[in-house]
Amino acid sequence: MTSRTENLNVVGIDRMATPAEMKERVPMTERAAESVLAGRRALVDILERRDPRLFVIVGPCSIHDPVAGMDYARRLLALSAEVRETLCVVMRVYFEKPRTTTGWKGFINDPRMDDSFHIEEGMERGRRFLRDVAELGLPAATEALDPIAPQYYGDLVSWTAIGARTVESQTHREMASGLSTPVGFKNGTDGSLESAVNGILSASHPHSFLGLNENGVSAIIRTRGNAHGHLVLRGGGGRPNYDTVSITLAEQALTKAKLPCNLVVDCSHANSSKKPELQPLVMRDVVHQVREGNRSIMGLMIESFIEAGNQPIPADLSKLRYGCSVTDACVDWKTTETMLRQAHEILRGVLPTRRAA
Repeated sequence: MTSRTENLNVVGIDRMATPAEMKERVPMTERAAESVLAGRRALVDILERRDPRLFVIVGPCSIHDPVAGMDYARRLLALSAEVRETLCVVMRVYFEKPRTTTGWKGFINDPRMDDSFHIEEGMERGRRFLRDVAELGLPAATEALDPIAPQYYGDLVSWTAIGARTVESQTHREMASGLSTPVGFKNGTDGSLESAVNGILSASHPHSFLGLNENGVSAIIRTRGNAHGHLVLRGGGGRPNYDTVSITLAEQALTKAKLPCNLVVDCSHANSSKKPELQPLVMRDVVHQVREGNRSIMGLMIESFIEAGNQPIPADLSKLRYGCSVTDACVDWKTTETMLRQAHEILRGVLPTRRAA
């Protein structure tokens, strides 16, 4: 009888490999595990003020070509070694793209970029990419969009974002409460802070909710709460929010909620009016605030790839420009090097004072 009342708009249900099966195909290695754990420890130490450095989440808006992605990762690894005295560098590895209406949903959902939606293939290739990045010795950051996906690759992630479109979602707050990484909650698309602050508060508490275990069986997930939620300022409503006044208002909002004053500034999105050439100006302003004595700014985010700008996805994928974003526009590699090296030089004389405070 239920066939008359359920799945009326579903045209197919295909079996997906369980998280356990996927991990057998792409197993964790000792080298990768050490990289992930070292990244998490460094981020926690920064958030808990044992490490005076800033962390920088930097990388492509989205991963669409693993070859170019690994090329970028190797470059970033070398650069991170140069600036490690002042900056903890984490590679941005985003596979899932939230969409206001329609568009490419990301590498996991559509790895062939042709609306064929080979999700199992995308999940396996995505997990493999994360493992390869970790084996280089580079920690990775991603956005948690699908609530089931972390079961497949969360063991390879060192930092997680809850995006501006999902920060009000109870599902994502519950998920964040159980993630093994520090979690950055972005302010809403309208620029408001309330939803993100409430998200941090909610995720810091225990939750019980429906989910899947590693064997793909429905389960009640019970969490202890995530103690390392923090606020990510990305601008919104047509206005940036990285200036000193906005930073002060964010500090006041966190203090009122009795939360640690831990802020991360996203140099992209509304903070740069989605113009990548403005990202260096945002970063310079924020680093200068740290130099002038700000102690609540813990990190920065940069959208960066090998080539500047972005490109539409062509019907003939052989025409894609190598190392150029297919989602939001990015700064190029040369600009990325300049941004991180300049920040490093400014912060070298500041951090001893920050450590003493």
